Amino acid sequence: MNSLAPAVLSVHDLTRTYDTAAGGLTVLRGVNLDVRPGEIVGLIGPSGSGKSSLLHAAGLLEHPTSGEVRIDGEAVGGLPERARTHIRLARIGFVYQFHHLLPEFDARDNVALPLRIAGHALGAARARAEELLVALGLADRLTHQPSQLSGGERQRVAVARALANRPRLLLADEPTGNLDPATSQTVFEALHDLAKKSGVAALIATHNMELAGHMDRVFALKDGHLEERPAESQAY
Repeated sequence: MNSLAPAVLSVHDLTRTYDTAAGGLTVLRGVNLDVRPGEIVGLIGPSGSGKSSLLHAAGLLEHPTSGEVRIDGEAVGGLPERARTHIRLARIGFVYQFHHLLPEFDARDNVALPLRIAGHALGAARARAEELLVALGLADRLTHQPSQLSGGERQRVAVARALANRPRLLLADEPTGNLDPATSQTVFEALHDLAKKSGVAALIATHNMELAGHMDRVFALKDGHLEERPAESQAY
């Protein structure tokens, strides 16, 4: 991580309030955060604390109630949806708790899909997909469909797909939440190593305190506020 490099992701005074039958529910209250190239930042907090809301705002999937989101210094929160979609495709990679792989495609073509959507030729897209899958230890699974892969293998394919377009920002929402502890460790190590090698800025929400301890910085969401936690103490 280059601590002097400009932030890839910068959120300033971010708030998010949802309308409910009982009235407004505020989950983010003036959140500020910068994530720089090559930095892996952990986001912890109990269910309902606002972790997904922060990721969705950072990833331009939702509009915050107020505040500013910048990607590579560009204010992007107020852009029209077409421009937001282009930024998501070109500059942001997403990994979710569930892999969301297309069952009719093999591992290689699942990873190649965002490249094809971005206009890359099939051969080049598949070559990039193979490069990532090999780096993630899946050289012998390139032509396997999701149903032929283990849970950990499917999630590693999802990680490869998120990094296929060489995004500037990687957002992961409980990426190992559906996996057993041993598999969770394997997937996280693969994600961590590949993210570091690529120099992507990563923001990862997790309940796994052991995994959070391997990240560069850890923040907890509590009562809508973001609090940095020292590496040796990530209890809520």
